[in-house]
Amino acid sequence: MEQRDTTEWVEGFREGYGTGYSDGYRAGLEAGRTQAFYDAKAERKRAKYELKAQRRELKAQRYGKHAAHTQDSHGSHAGAEHAPSSQPRKGRKAIEATITGKESVSPAMVRIRANAPGLIGRELTKTDHYVKILFVPEGAPYSWPFDLAHIKDTQPKKYRPVTRTYTLRSVDTITGDIAIDFVLHGDTGLAGPWARDVEVGETFAFVGPGGGWAPTPRYDHFVLAGDESAAPAIAASLEKIPSTSTAIAFFEIEEPGHEFAVPEGDNITVRWVYRHGSMPGRALADAVRSYECPEGSVGWFVHGVAEMIKEIRRELYVGRGVSKKDASISGYWRLRMTEDQWQSSKQEFVAEMESAEQAAARKK
Repeated sequence: MEQRDTTEWVEGFREGYGTGYSDGYRAGLEAGRTQAFYDAKAERKRAKYELKAQRRELKAQRYGKHAAHTQDSHGSHAGAEHAPSSQPRKGRKAIEATITGKESVSPAMVRIRANAPGLIGRELTKTDHYVKILFVPEGAPYSWPFDLAHIKDTQPKKYRPVTRTYTLRSVDTITGDIAIDFVLHGDTGLAGPWARDVEVGETFAFVGPGGGWAPTPRYDHFVLAGDESAAPAIAASLEKIPSTSTAIAFFEIEEPGHEFAVPEGDNITVRWVYRHGSMPGRALADAVRSYECPEGSVGWFVHGVAEMIKEIRRELYVGRGVSKKDASISGYWRLRMTEDQWQSSKQEFVAEMESAEQAAARKK
């Protein structure tokens, strides 16, 4: 079967795409998100769609030749079975977990324990590992178990699984046991009510884990800060603080009485920050801004509501001159947005933050 060599075309596209992305992005930021940035963004989208179209065309050509060859050889339309539309897309496979336990962590948080054999033998050494739990939309003509790639290929968008991202409080790759903490907001949201009502023995599916941060001995001191959404990652990180380092952890919660158990040690300090009904993240941002780090190298881990991240990023990168390689900092969620809305707008939010930080740095 004849096959076109697309190596040169692919390499050329990658080079042009990468150059256009970096140049356009930089120009847009320097202009304060003016038209240059939007033009570059539009060009990237156009190039992306052209690449997909080229791939579809090449795929159709290959299948067409394969179908013709099959028909000539066997005198039938056997090749029709292999039409592009019937081919499942390749992607991440969903992993099944069975709930083995459930416990209250605080008045506003519940912990789900589960066993996921698909995690046995995996190399998971970070302290911010997260999974994307899959929820089947109401009215969808399928239920778990299902092939995620097949569902995405055959179901309209409204019936495709909805994902909610949660950090693993713990994971054991020998047994496959995991623990996930869920913040409860009554009947609001998707995952919270599910975690409140789900029972031992039930199963669910997720994709992942992802993750990329863990404490290392290269730092003398660590500053960890976050709201309830980041609490599992911070708690997991406290368990891995090197004995030669010290750490302080800021946990923002609603009010006294909502505290939860966290790792302790002679080299660990824990400070509880209370919202008392104020805007999420505001009290935490104030606490971090007022903190004076000890002498030595400092590693930062700050996650939670995006509005808080915006303030602390400026404090660290502009106010204190912290290097980005020394900080893991990003928004897990944003006020008045679902996870889907936040993820679709996050890139633009980050670009605006970086533009504002650069402008503030130039004024110093």
